[in-house]
Amino acid sequence: MPPVPHLATALTGPLYELESRILAAQPQIEHWFRSQWHAHATPFYGSVDLRNSGFKLAPVDMNLFPGGHNNLNPEFLPLAVQAAQSAVDKVCPEARSILLIPENHTRNTFYLQNVATLVHIFEQAGLKVRLGSLSPEIAEPTELVAANGDKLTLEPLERRGNRLVLADGFNPCVVLLNNDLSSGIPDQLKNLEQTLLPPLHAGWAVRRKTHHFEAYNKVCDDFARLISIDPWTINPYFASCGGLDFHARTGEEQLAETVSQMLDKIRRKYREYGIDNDPFVIVKADAGTYGMGVMSVKSPDEVIGLNRKARNKMSVVKEGLEVSEVIVQEGVYTFETVNEAVAEPVVYMMDRYVIGGFYRVHTGRGIDENLNAPGMHFVPLSFETPCLPDRKGLPDCAPNRFYAYGVISRLALLAASLELEATDPDAE
Repeated sequence: MPPVPHLATALTGPLYELESRILAAQPQIEHWFRSQWHAHATPFYGSVDLRNSGFKLAPVDMNLFPGGHNNLNPEFLPLAVQAAQSAVDKVCPEARSILLIPENHTRNTFYLQNVATLVHIFEQAGLKVRLGSLSPEIAEPTELVAANGDKLTLEPLERRGNRLVLADGFNPCVVLLNNDLSSGIPDQLKNLEQTLLPPLHAGWAVRRKTHHFEAYNKVCDDFARLISIDPWTINPYFASCGGLDFHARTGEEQLAETVSQMLDKIRRKYREYGIDNDPFVIVKADAGTYGMGVMSVKSPDEVIGLNRKARNKMSVVKEGLEVSEVIVQEGVYTFETVNEAVAEPVVYMMDRYVIGGFYRVHTGRGIDENLNAPGMHFVPLSFETPCLPDRKGLPDCAPNRFYAYGVISRLALLAASLELEATDPDAE
């Protein structure tokens, strides 16, 4: 059994109250979620980075092309298989096969292990899975070896009419992207008649974190009314800032002003709750992932006159994309530790179901820093039951804490659904 994390703060404050309310309202919450999923299409899959400060439990990032499935507790593979069956049944009930398109960074053997885990999940769900690559380096079937020794064969994609196929005619009705399209939308993927999941506008070529958290604001307000809580306890403040050029130092003053206003706003809330910690914000690229283009800031002075190393770090994200827009997000402390190292939970979902999660742990980072950085490691969440609460247990016992994680993560998933509806180019 993986270690149960230690929350390094007294569980007598607002979070204990929040967990108690979530536990008491479980039937209403689950009914509310069911009604929401009748009204909104569920994203195919996703993962949510949470932060638990003891006075606040909030998502800080939502990934719609999740890697890291290899870090989930293998004991809960049946949850993922059932969720995969449900998700595929919705889009193509007669599906017998699926074409999975991974990221292009095929030299990352841990990422390949994630791909191998996805292949295993869908095979267990009764589907034939083959891997098609967008990378120009894959010109013929190529065998790759994942970190754990699993072997994968990547094949070059072919476009025939409005369908993606492989050379021998493999022609499934479902094409699943595990590639977040950071470098743009390839022509190969446009105007397909096959079901493409997630849709193209879920990729970072279109998506913005600020759009997601605008949708999350609405979801939070509705949920907070449902269980009578202050939405701030589950929702980080945020603001957007554009027109930036970190190399040329363009827009520094505007960014500093946005940081200053955000810190003042958080400070007022801390006073309301009697919180002694210093407020901080996270400045990060409005598009993109992999923990790139992120800095933790406690004073507006820190974003003025960045040194060359800091400017280089903030100016470019995955695929070499220049950063001109950032989200300035309320920083949420993490007071959770695993074996005395700072940790944050990451929860995975497929269709509308929580299928597991893990703690991202970093021995070299602090409670107010981004943990998605080199040197991190992962500890599977020790769900004693599949995210079902023990309503007779204390609010902070492991299954109840993890149930609360699952609730907040599903709120982020619902926000992603609203976000995708709002940015759908085919919507009327």
